[in-house]
Amino acid sequence: MRIIALSRLKEFWEKHPQAELPLRTWYAEASRAVWLCPADIKRVYRQASFLQNNRVVFNIKGNDFRLVVAIHYNRGLMYVRFVGTHAEYDRIDATQLRSICY
Repeated sequence: MRIIALSRLKEFWEKHPQAELPLRTWYAEASRAVWLCPADIKRVYRQASFLQNNRVVFNIKGNDFRLVVAIHYNRGLMYVRFVGTHAEYDRIDATQLRSICY
C-alpha cells in the first residue's frame, strides 16, 4: 500500500515520542502490504475497526493512540486522516475526517 502522508505521523511522534516506534512499525508493515479488502487487514490487525467511507481505525501502542486512514483498495492507497491519543479520538467523527493530525 502507498501511504499518504508519513509527514503527519512524524509530526505526531515528535510531540509523543512513545508513539514513534509503534507508528514506524505500522508504517513499515502497511507499506509492504497488499490489502484488497477489509478481510486482508483483519488477518494482520485483528483489532482494526472498519467504518463507513472506507475508514479503518488502527489501535497503536496497546490502544494508547489511534490512527485513522481512508483506503482506496482498488488503487492501493491509504491516506492518513487522523493520528491522536485515544481521548482525542473520542472527540471526533472518524467517518467525516478530511485530514487532521493532533
